[in-house]
Amino acid sequence: MLKRISMVLIMLLMMIASWPALAEPMRLPHEIITQAASSMAEQLKGRKDYLEANRKELYALIDEILVPYFDTRYAGRLVLGKHWKVVTKAQRDTFIDVFYEFLLQSYANGILKFDEDNITVYPADIEPGDKRVTVKTDMRMNDGVLIPVNYKMRKSTAGWRVYDVRFEGVSYIQNYRNQFNAEIGALGIEAVIERLQSETRKARLVTES
Repeated sequence: MLKRISMVLIMLLMMIASWPALAEPMRLPHEIITQAASSMAEQLKGRKDYLEANRKELYALIDEILVPYFDTRYAGRLVLGKHWKVVTKAQRDTFIDVFYEFLLQSYANGILKFDEDNITVYPADIEPGDKRVTVKTDMRMNDGVLIPVNYKMRKSTAGWRVYDVRFEGVSYIQNYRNQFNAEIGALGIEAVIERLQSETRKARLVTES
């Protein structure tokens, strides 16, 4: 299950890494996902070997265009859950930054396995005035099994942005909230931040070596 959840998070990184600039007219949520899949495939065409050999550039590419389309602050708030109101603003900001980098370092390499033919995107049920919507998709696994994957999106002044992914009903936000809740309760927020920073530093050293 965790392996499949990881694959879904990889898909999330791949999709949002190819979304259009904020200056373009606001698109419907499912149109963003569909266009993203096609754009990502185009960007990877003929470059997979190069990016595999240049992981630092792969990370930089995603990092450059990811932030505007992923609601990192809202996602971080949901992950911290009840601890959000307890920790300081500085701790919140640091956690959000390091959590984003942790996700990037953990899942970005899977972008090289992306295949848009394995994704079917369905139009979202959306009404005027809606601020949140779920984009439903099916993802075909290597064994041919279709797995339902739902992308939770939130509307802001910047447009629709992803903040959560639900894989067979399992939320990645909930998954990390459960993990960090126990760790924060036992060790405190600073210990969690330090662990994530340590893991991302190690990943960065491997990338740069």
